[in-house]
Amino acid sequence: MTKQLWCGDVPIGGGAPVTVQSMTNTDTRDVAATVAQIERLAEAGCQLVRVAVPDSQAAQAIAQIRRQINIPLIADIHFDHRLAVQAIEQGADKIRINPGNIGGPAGLQKVVAAARRQGVPIRVGVNSGSLDADLLKKHGGVTAAALAESALRMAGLIENLGYDQLVLSIKSPDPKTCYDACRRLADQSDHPQHIGVTEAGSIRFGSIRSAVGIGALLLAGIGDTLRVSLTGDPVEEVRVGIDILKAAGLRREGIDVVSCPTCGRTWPGFHASIADLESQIAEIAGERRRQGLPPIRAAIMGCEVNGPGEARQADIGIAFGNQRAVLFRKNSVSESGEVENIVRRFLEELRTL
Repeated sequence: MTKQLWCGDVPIGGGAPVTVQSMTNTDTRDVAATVAQIERLAEAGCQLVRVAVPDSQAAQAIAQIRRQINIPLIADIHFDHRLAVQAIEQGADKIRINPGNIGGPAGLQKVVAAARRQGVPIRVGVNSGSLDADLLKKHGGVTAAALAESALRMAGLIENLGYDQLVLSIKSPDPKTCYDACRRLADQSDHPQHIGVTEAGSIRFGSIRSAVGIGALLLAGIGDTLRVSLTGDPVEEVRVGIDILKAAGLRREGIDVVSCPTCGRTWPGFHASIADLESQIAEIAGERRRQGLPPIRAAIMGCEVNGPGEARQADIGIAFGNQRAVLFRKNSVSESGEVENIVRRFLEELRTL
């Protein structure tokens, strides 16, 4: 088990639930736009949020942003140790740096001193595109062994300064490389791990690539916080991250939906009904999460063969037939009737169950 540390009021590692985080794509200097996006992310279930700090004006905005949001704020800094110190002084709950490009030993020492004063954890981030030349030569390129060694080397620089509030992160666009590197790191360090597949791609392909890389690690018991990196609206990163945790059996919240893959005996109107139901269920799931209602499992089945049996195993289920549908609650039939009426009742029950 990894050590536990705190990012604001959120525990990371040490057996705490795996947290989902994202990163804004607004200009951090635009406080209003950044806060608005963070509010959308938090509403979607984001538990930690990171912002880019490319200059002093962005670092100065940290304090204003922090006062207006309700989740911990992480500052992402490269190249200039002064920005890291400034972000910490402005109230960042955590910083993300690469110790190798933050300004040499003197700069790193100042960053660590500031973090220690404020009790702010440091995420040590290593990407496949930022490996030192000697490691590339030693390992013959970007390999899992090279990435793990780089992370341990970077962490060692901070540990030698007497600070151990660290989260380690290894990322690559290749899920297999991520998996092998993080496994190596877990064998050699008890620092919490931030996991993810970097530059994963568009929402569709990036979600698949992330589910493979992140899901494999979670099932192996590795990972304390995660980010799904997608090109597009960061809210989608949060939704996919939560879905990955649900699929790995590590989180139950909102509504977990199972539906049949369909076949030739499926009621012809099933696909249209599913498409319409998905958006409504997502909205209801958000409502349930915000109200603190317990998680439920819902089943949506398209025919009379496996439908009723599968639906009965859920908290609530609907099975479609020829122009008719059946509503199940737990192990018993609740009611049956015309499709439109049963769909309406199904949605009503989802809101209140």
